[in-house]
Amino acid sequence: MVSQPQPERGKSPYYDLETEFGVECVFRPFFKVEGIPAQDFRAQHVNLLDYSAVVFTSRHAIDNYFSLAKEMRITIPETMKYFCVIEKIALYIQKYVQYRKRKVFFGTTGKVDDLIPQMVKHKTEKYLVPLSGVHNDDIAKLLDSKGLNHRECSMYNTVSNDFTDEERKNFEYDMMLFFSPTGVKALKKNFPDFVQGDIKIGAFGPATAKTVEEEGWRLDLVAPSTKHASMTGALKEYLQEQNGKAE
Repeated sequence: MVSQPQPERGKSPYYDLETEFGVECVFRPFFKVEGIPAQDFRAQHVNLLDYSAVVFTSRHAIDNYFSLAKEMRITIPETMKYFCVIEKIALYIQKYVQYRKRKVFFGTTGKVDDLIPQMVKHKTEKYLVPLSGVHNDDIAKLLDSKGLNHRECSMYNTVSNDFTDEERKNFEYDMMLFFSPTGVKALKKNFPDFVQGDIKIGAFGPATAKTVEEEGWRLDLVAPSTKHASMTGALKEYLQEQNGKAE
């Protein structure tokens, strides 16, 4: 089981692994993102038009920013600048605006730190940073340290994507792959009596791995590592090793 949304057929390394090793990958997100209603957003006393630039850390932030603007009947001006932590997120803006007509900036590492030099060049801008309802002050402290005018706000929440009775009854997997602490906690919420046994568990990222171990479960696969930057790369090596043992 891969605790992520199912990718488009033929456009994911997981499908290559299915063909090469004869395994079946079931994609089932353990959590989902829900936008905050306009009424709850207004309670934060944030006016979207008070800001001349927006910092996007995820596609969820983009979706909910424009969704709230539409719900509140706000027209985002052509002059708005967008700062995205990575190009993939920047390109996603095309879903809502004509990319070439807007000023879009992006980093290469996926971290806000990488955006700072570009943001400092636009120091007169007022930055709005849409985030999940549960977030720390790391971004705020970073922008404060650079003397940038900014405001963080909550636009969406990450909640458990609960399993149906049918899914619970047929929950039989040889391996589960997690990509965030939230996913690990969602497993515990849905299956409070879960016993790992022979089920292998893989984790992407140190925070996810730490959460798995805190739950008292055995960690069988970790990425990224010095050998593999991706989960699929680590999984491929693991399957090769298992095939070698079988032979």
